[in-house]
Amino acid sequence: MPTLFDPITIGGLDLKNRIIMAPLTRGRAGESRVPNALMRDYYTQRAGAGLIITEATVFSDEGQGWVGSASIETDEQARAWADIVDAVHAEGGKIFVQLWHTGRASHSSFHAGGALPVAPSPIKLNGDYIHTPNGKEDYETPRALDTEEIPRLIGEYKAAAERAKRAGFDGIEIHSANGYLLDEFLQSKTNQRTDQYGGSIENRFRLLAEVLDAVTEVYPADRVAVRLSPNGNFNDMGSPDFRETFFHAAGELDKRGLAYLHVMDGLAFGFHELGEPITLDDVRSVYGGTVMGNCGYTLDTAKDAVAKGKADMIAFGRPFIANPDLVYRFVNDLPLNEPGPMETWYSPGPEGYTDYPAYAA
Repeated sequence: MPTLFDPITIGGLDLKNRIIMAPLTRGRAGESRVPNALMRDYYTQRAGAGLIITEATVFSDEGQGWVGSASIETDEQARAWADIVDAVHAEGGKIFVQLWHTGRASHSSFHAGGALPVAPSPIKLNGDYIHTPNGKEDYETPRALDTEEIPRLIGEYKAAAERAKRAGFDGIEIHSANGYLLDEFLQSKTNQRTDQYGGSIENRFRLLAEVLDAVTEVYPADRVAVRLSPNGNFNDMGSPDFRETFFHAAGELDKRGLAYLHVMDGLAFGFHELGEPITLDDVRSVYGGTVMGNCGYTLDTAKDAVAKGKADMIAFGRPFIANPDLVYRFVNDLPLNEPGPMETWYSPGPEGYTDYPAYAA
């Protein structure tokens, strides 16, 4: 069986190991949402990963919902991403961009004219508060997207894929997890529509399917990935029929020849406890392609998952925050830096971002 440190090929891309840098929203792009030199340094430091998945990246004003998150909505932003992509490639790395629409997990203060967040249905997120450009605010009841708006939304995904391709990204990951828009459409808790995008599991999967149809006109399917979070309660998620929903989704995605399926299978950061959690073994029973596990893995549990064939790759988040040379440390069984205070994870500037040291004997 392969090991965590062995190479793997996806979509014709030769990855030097199976240690993946998870998408980590860090908020360093500022008000312009244009990627910058600080971000270039951050990603370049971590180019030892088999694959870097960028921070969740918005592609429309409507999709914004995180202060300082990067965007790929404009040609200027795409050109700035190209500098980062080139720098990662120069270090021998590979990089996918994760396309993100925050859906109801947003606030009107992010949007032109104070427009309400959009969602499949007008169901408010039950959370304490959201960080906005104006500080902490209560969540709002979102506006349900009209059926007639769906083609426009799908077109925005396709346009973002086109900009990503011009920027040189090796591929794209579609964020359909963690209570953001596509996950909201997929799950019965947040989707109470009566049109062709609501009701049955097949209808709730339809938007993700149509987004994939659009972006695979830009990238081949084996350079496109999807992220799912079947067990997570982040952003007030968790549906009673989650097992049926996510087994169906994984089975349908299996038909598409994707680069990989990125599954938030771990329970370290919140489990909705609505039934037996979906495991990587469960995913393997319906998905025959490349599987990436994520959420709370250690070196030992990651090694075990790959050795036993539960996953082909494992994504690491917090360890990559504090250890730019994480792969080197793993290979040589070296101690890890611990991530600093959480407020530095999302604050502007290099502190808690590019200032973590590489290992020194």
